[in-house]
Formats: sequence, structure tokens, C-alpha cells
Amino acid sequence: MSKTVLITGASKGFGRVWAEAFLTKGYKVAATARSISALDDLKERYGDALLTLKLDVDKREESLAVVQQVYQNFGSIDILINNAGYALIGAVEETSQQEARAQFETNFFGTLWLTQAVLPIMRNQKSGHIIQVSSILGLATLPTMGLYNASKFALEGLSETLASEVKEFGIHVTLIEPNGYASNIWHTGMNTKPIPVYDGLRRAVATAETSFGQVEATASAIIKLVETENPPLRLLLGKVALPFVKQQYDQKLKLWQEWNEVAVAAHG
Repeated sequence: MSKTVLITGASKGFGRVWAEAFLTKGYKVAATARSISALDDLKERYGDALLTLKLDVDKREESLAVVQQVYQNFGSIDILINNAGYALIGAVEETSQQEARAQFETNFFGTLWLTQAVLPIMRNQKSGHIIQVSSILGLATLPTMGLYNASKFALEGLSETLASEVKEFGIHVTLIEPNGYASNIWHTGMNTKPIPVYDGLRRAVATAETSFGQVEATASAIIKLVETENPPLRLLLGKVALPFVKQQYDQKLKLWQEWNEVAVAAHG
């Protein structure tokens, strides 16, 4: 019997590419988005194998209802991919209270609500795989993306903890950490009201040399991930990801070691 995948934010980008990849491989897919009309062509091609549902992940009750609808339609939810999210671009000082809360409502709390909703189903099945779409910016930061960085750091801590809590129930958790991709959300994200003193930093970040991956190239990696018997807790995506994260962690380790004598003395 084919497995059921629930993917949020499936109207474009990673979500759209992955939904189509799963359908091509014979999976049953529940694809959610704020606007599901972008999925009409997939619905025409794959019929009952695809269930499209409108969902704003910020709304907890809506998320709970969608999970129940998927379960009633397909009889199982084997894989949850929390992909919905966006990037708030701007310096920390520039960020308003409303912007900061909205970033966390979608990127962190939206993921939390879907995760909580599927856990009873997966525990009863004694199997499941929860995949959280994080970012390399959940492991290391870039300036002018402070609230986005923070939302992904929070997701990392939540998901690592979750993995240790649900392992005994046969549920796997994986954090996907992509580097920049050609249609990544930070190209279509929201921008704070700029404070001119940060303009130079903004230009430096915008013009920094980087190599963006192609979203379509990630499909085979996602299929391999869900079909692996023991999936990893973390999966970096893209050729820039590991060198970037390694450089950042090497610097952190060096600094911690330099200050270790002070740290040990503070133990008492």
C-alpha cells in the first residue's frame, strides 16, 4: 500500500517540486497552500492520488482540521513535510513587533501546530516521519535576516528535542537545511522599513558572491530521505551548505576553546 505524504506550502518552490516527485513515485499526497489553484494541473494529472486543501498554517484550529481531513480521506499520514514559511528581510533594529510575531507565527508556530496534530496519528500507527524544512540559517546566521534566523534556530531546537521524545514510538524526525536556492523564499520575502545606517550592510549581503541551487534538483534527495530505513536527524541540501556551516562552527569551537579556562573557573 502506498504511503501518504502531507506537504504544507505546496503551491510553489520546494513544496510543489516535492509534491510532484511523490506523485510520480506512486505516493498519495495531501498538498496544502493558502491558494490551491496553482495545484490544479497536478490534480488533473493525478486525480484521487492528490488531495488539495487550503490552509493558513498560522491558524491552529485550521491546521488541526486539515490533518483530520487528510487522515479521513487517506486513512493514514505517514510523512509530514512542514514546508510553509517565508523570510522577513531586515536588520533586527528595523523589525516591528507585528513583523517579528508574524515571522514566528508562520515559521515556528505553524510548524508546531501541524506537528502536534499528526503525532497522535503516527503514535497509533507506530510509524511516521516528520520532516521540518529549516535552513542553514538555522545553524549559522547572516546579517539583515535576524528574525528569520531566529525562527529557524527555534525550529532546530524544537525538532531535535522532538526526535528524542518520539523515537520510541517509531517516529523519525528530520530537519532539512538548504542553502540558497534559485526560487528561495528570501527572494520573495517581506522587507522591514529600512533604517539608512544599515544600507551599506544590506548592499554587502545582497551583492555577496554565492551559488544558488536549483529547486528541481532536490526531488531525488527527498525521495531518498523518506525511503531510507534510518533517516538522519539533519540533511543539508546544496553544495554551499556544508562548507558554510563548517566554517561557522569551526570559528565557534575556536572561540569556546580560547575561553574555556574562564568557563571552567566559573564552575566553582
